[in-house]
Amino acid sequence: MPPRRSHKKSRAGCRRCKARKIKCDEVHPRCGNCTKHGVACDFEHPGVADALTPVETPRPMTSTSNCDSPSTSTLPPTPSVDPSTPLPLYRNPEPLPLTSNSKSSRMMELKLLHHYTTITCETLAISSPVSEKIWRDTVPNLAFTGANFLADALLAVSALHLRYHSPQDQELIRASHAYMASTLSEYGASLSKGINESNAEALFLTAALIAFQSTASRIFTRDDGGDLKERSDGYALPLSWFHSFQGVKAIVASSWQWLRHSGIVIPIIESQPALNLDLSGENANFFGHLLNGVEEETSSMDDDPASQVLTRQAYQHAVAVLDWAHKIPHTGAPLVFLATVSRRFVELLEARRPRALAILASYFGLLKCLDGVWWLKGVARREVMGIVSLFDPDDEEWWPRLQWPLRIALYEGDVIPPDIWGADWAAEKTLLDEASQNGGFVSHIEILSQMFSAMQNMPTSMPDVLDVVAHQTLYNQSRTPNRHILLQDGTHSPH
Repeated sequence: MPPRRSHKKSRAGCRRCKARKIKCDEVHPRCGNCTKHGVACDFEHPGVADALTPVETPRPMTSTSNCDSPSTSTLPPTPSVDPSTPLPLYRNPEPLPLTSNSKSSRMMELKLLHHYTTITCETLAISSPVSEKIWRDTVPNLAFTGANFLADALLAVSALHLRYHSPQDQELIRASHAYMASTLSEYGASLSKGINESNAEALFLTAALIAFQSTASRIFTRDDGGDLKERSDGYALPLSWFHSFQGVKAIVASSWQWLRHSGIVIPIIESQPALNLDLSGENANFFGHLLNGVEEETSSMDDDPASQVLTRQAYQHAVAVLDWAHKIPHTGAPLVFLATVSRRFVELLEARRPRALAILASYFGLLKCLDGVWWLKGVARREVMGIVSLFDPDDEEWWPRLQWPLRIALYEGDVIPPDIWGADWAAEKTLLDEASQNGGFVSHIEILSQMFSAMQNMPTSMPDVLDVVAHQTLYNQSRTPNRHILLQDGTHSPH
């Protein structure tokens, strides 16, 4: 007989695998066998361990009058039933051996799902009934098809929303962190395997929910052991917002071949107002003063000509988005800023270049119009004051350029008068109608997708060059009448 092959024994397997007497791969947070069979694993839910404890099966009573058949059961007599008595359509099942922990987990998930489908979903879409219906009905149904990371993301955002109303609820705090941690783990694992037709929609929606969560979590930074002020450098910039929203852009760009036909994603994208950017700088605009002196800055602070071009274009594009959003702020347009600015602009923020910080302060001033949305509540005041704290009040160059965001952030009324805001609210509908006649958001994403496809075949150092080409393309198109442009590309691959 040939010797048996050596193998590694599983000594720390999950309770379900032990009960079935099969080898457990001990993968966390859910082992392979439990994942394969679609059942709960006590690695992921420790409370389920007690429910998996084997229950002793009662032995049948043996007949004492028949020694030859010791295994024969003595069955109770069959009760007589009146033919007119209706028989039950089902048998009462045995009660599940649920522990207090597993019951509590079930109730929490029911609570979170109910809150999401009745309240939270309405806050994810700004002024878009079509998107609201998709977030309420279609997205949960998609999660039920096996997209566990999407289901966890829904529960995480719902828990954070409930926590907004009950900040000290420890169960909600744990649930929010736990579900988002699970989301990020499974979302990352799915991305590492590649985006395809079957998971593109779920990955896009999950990326969007992660962006929502990243933004809303800023409310609880101090409560969660962090602080808006870093120990050494003072105010901490919310760079995670840019990273998460840029992640949504990366998912769209890399999976557009499937998303362009999606009945779920396209209505959400089309609910965004079409970008109408003026990159020429020839027309009067509200935030043009933020570009004063940009040539001198790039010449003195950027070493090579290519970097100077990238920096100048990053500033110009960011200010163009601010000018566009400033005219239609109640549509949710300011949120587009996070996803559309270039990678170079984020790098300038990380370096804390004064011009980038001043542009960011103006962006947060725009969010004052969305102060009624729970995950943006107080953002304008908190972030503008934080950015202003990084400047010297005696700075004659930059302090005057911070006065508009300061004035807006500190405004106490519910409706900011047009003379203070600097734009006429009555013009919003006209501007939206004009933009919609020249193509929606989807037509603009086609440009981004083409650029992303080209970037896939370039060397690692080429995306910066692509930024230059993209900006020049958008600049040329912005000078063409009735042409409305979307994005300057600074996309990162999600892999």
